[in-house]
Amino acid sequence: MKLWFTDNFIKDYHILPDQLQKTVDKKLKLFLDNRRHPSLHIKKMQDPRDIWEGRITQGYRFTFQMQGEVCILRRLGTHDILRTP
Repeated sequence: MKLWFTDNFIKDYHILPDQLQKTVDKKLKLFLDNRRHPSLHIKKMQDPRDIWEGRITQGYRFTFQMQGEVCILRRLGTHDILRTP
């Protein structure tokens, strides 16, 4: 699987504190190694565009879509991003 980062995801990442960026890096590596790892809490959102969400920490999430073996990382942030995944 390959990761593709949207401009929104990159912007979201850069406004995070350094420590949280390190946590994101670790979780994305875990995601690459095992998309079904229990700590990621991956689940499909109720969205017609087939968007999924995963957990970074208790309060932070990331959203993504799959296109074959490419994972498009869409957004990153607090639960508020789930309104505009």
